Amino acid sequence: MAVLDVRDVTVRFGGIVALDGLSFDIDEGQVCGLIGPNGAGKTTMFNVVSRIYQPTAGSVMYRGTELLDVPAHGIAHLGIARTFQNLALFPTMTLLENVMVGAHSQGRVGFGRAVFRIGAARENREVRDFAGDLLHQLGLGGLAFRPAMGLPFGTLKRLEIARALAARPSFLLMDEPASGLTHGEVDELGHTIRTIRDQFDLTVLLVEHHMSMVMSISDKVVAMEFGRKIAEGTPHEVQNDPAVIEAYLGTSA
Repeated sequence: MAVLDVRDVTVRFGGIVALDGLSFDIDEGQVCGLIGPNGAGKTTMFNVVSRIYQPTAGSVMYRGTELLDVPAHGIAHLGIARTFQNLALFPTMTLLENVMVGAHSQGRVGFGRAVFRIGAARENREVRDFAGDLLHQLGLGGLAFRPAMGLPFGTLKRLEIARALAARPSFLLMDEPASGLTHGEVDELGHTIRTIRDQFDLTVLLVEHHMSMVMSISDKVVAMEFGRKIAEGTPHEVQNDPAVIEAYLGTSA
């Protein structure tokens, strides 16, 4: 069974068709890159999976569960987490506190016990220790008690990944993680994505414009144009697909 099985998903915004019968699937442990020119519908598809948009038609099965029946606040409990293209961090909080926020969806104490502090202190210590470990694993341990404000963009991108991992996901959605990074930082990010995939047993859906990174780290690539899938396969297969070459270069091979 595929981890994610997208079938005939259509999204219309008034008279605009953002997705037009899109279908693809992702197997366990794969890094799947979703690519396409601007306006291809990549972000729309990403927002369907993360439950920001409700499609007009189609089905999105996640490990055998119809994801479209799950509200946005419920996907974390299914093991789904995401990063954001525009960083959604708390600038005045420390890196450690930012990562701890990411673990809130996995809390076990509950409201009633939290009010009376029953078990809350122990859970808080466990979350703090786990957040600290994540920062060390992503090379940010020395900055744990620094506020996020004013730190380099590449550092904040890694912090965003650490916070997503704090929710202990098995499926990670990454929205343009290389955006705004230098060439060296992009290479480092590619290595980081493969490392955390292996270390945390993740399946990854990656929406990205940086083609060299996508092709170097993806097990599978889905290429889109005008809301439709034009190619699906290994990076080599997609790179050499005439429809993909035409979409990016304006001419067929």
